[in-house]
Amino acid sequence: MKSVRFAPEFVEELAEAAAWYASRQPGLVGRFLEEFEHALGSVLTRPASFPCLRGLLPDLQIRRALLPRFPYAILFIDLDTEVRVLAVAHLKREPGYWLNRLEP
Repeated sequence: MKSVRFAPEFVEELAEAAAWYASRQPGLVGRFLEEFEHALGSVLTRPASFPCLRGLLPDLQIRRALLPRFPYAILFIDLDTEVRVLAVAHLKREPGYWLNRLEP
């Protein structure tokens, strides 16, 4: 399995989403985090199975893994030695808001 590297903003983004679900209904944050962990596990074991985003920097092959029961996606780049996670993005946010997280 490849190593994983998270964009610094990713941690805050995940914490904000978890806090929102925790404030809505008992147990909902647990289901959200469980769904996230399952999706992340799939990303790490078979990253190439997820579709590339179209129209955004085609040379980088930015991929998206949806969280089926929540309106979020894990956005990542599958590199030779690691998976670089850029965002856990709400699907209603402006597309590409996380592009500034790409390293040169």
